[in-house]
Amino acid sequence: MINTPVVIIGAGPAGVGLSIFLSKAGIKHVIIERKTFPRDKVCGDALSGKTAFVLRKANPEWLQEIFQEPQKFTPSKGCVFAAPNGKTIRVAYGQHTVPGELAPGFTSPRLIFDNYLFNKIDHKYATVYQNATVNSIIRSNGNVTIEVAHENQKITFVTPLIVGADGDKSIVRKYFLNDNISEKSYTVGLRAYYENVTNMDSENYIELHFLKEMLPGYFWIFPLPNGIMNVGVGILAETVRRKKINLREQMLRAIEVNPTINYRFKNAKLIGKIQGWGLPMAVNNRSISGDNYLLLGDAASLIDPFSGEGIGNALYSGLRASEAIEKAMNEHQYGAAFLKANYDDVLYGRIGTELKISQTLQKLSKHTWFLNMLVNKANKSPSLTNVMSGMLKDMDLRAEFRKPSFYAKILFNK
Repeated sequence: MINTPVVIIGAGPAGVGLSIFLSKAGIKHVIIERKTFPRDKVCGDALSGKTAFVLRKANPEWLQEIFQEPQKFTPSKGCVFAAPNGKTIRVAYGQHTVPGELAPGFTSPRLIFDNYLFNKIDHKYATVYQNATVNSIIRSNGNVTIEVAHENQKITFVTPLIVGADGDKSIVRKYFLNDNISEKSYTVGLRAYYENVTNMDSENYIELHFLKEMLPGYFWIFPLPNGIMNVGVGILAETVRRKKINLREQMLRAIEVNPTINYRFKNAKLIGKIQGWGLPMAVNNRSISGDNYLLLGDAASLIDPFSGEGIGNALYSGLRASEAIEKAMNEHQYGAAFLKANYDDVLYGRIGTELKISQTLQKLSKHTWFLNMLVNKANKSPSLTNVMSGMLKDMDLRAEFRKPSFYAKILFNK
């Protein structure tokens, strides 16, 4: 039986991000990971300005390292949104100000990026158990007891605080909330790797194409190192089920016949298999903490419903969770009210507005006319473009939305 101040379940960006900031605060903790690194994760592989913001907070030298390895990381300066009518808007991530950083964002296969982060864990403060399976979680008498199977042994951890950073099928969320997330909040995604895709953006902007046959959802093309492209689609699970869509067939058909993109795949070659996964989208600022627990990243359903941004929000939740945990330990407060005030409210106070905007945009994105209008308006209104940019980097949008002048600027294309 091991007593520890904090147990983190999951060593993806959310869990490792939290670990990094706990170590900076001198807080010892345990990480339990069911796989062994390096390991792959099916994903779009795009890391926006939010990711860079959190990495810079952790250690500015890490971004310098990243941009010095072009075989592993590709600098990216923004995102292209393409409407069903083929018109596009280029949305920058925002200006970076630190010398040596080639762009505000970047792309990298999760196999590489997650392993890069994993190797930044400070083992002076963090004890990591890989290839470990959580068998049970029990909360009693103000503590949480976790039974784990590891290397043919059973280890019992006792902690006042457990953190669920274990993805969309979170065992922590299931235990404390008896919740596996409604299918209505899920998007089904497919990811493939291609080579020889042509007409890529000169500044490596990632691309989101709102093709008519993919609504409500989108087709993406993200440039990766070594001339490889991450190509995929994401559509609401409810729509896939209701319309009985074969997503793989629909994706391949779009590549073959859709005039917006097919010419770019004329000589393209699929590398490996097309793989799928579920994306838990943010819905109505749901509860992400309670007595003796916190939820981070996908376990907290923090993926942006419109842009699909997930890694940046996961890392950002780790940053804010570390601050809440430090306060909780200093004041010996692990109750639901304290954690909500210092974690949920702080996190949603920062990114809640943009998530609500994205929820609205996602609901409207099933309408071709709306997406065409949005891109047309964004091309004419710098204020609207700035809002879209804010969704892809760390930015507090609340103050802007309180100003009547903001809406007037959009109305009059300013």
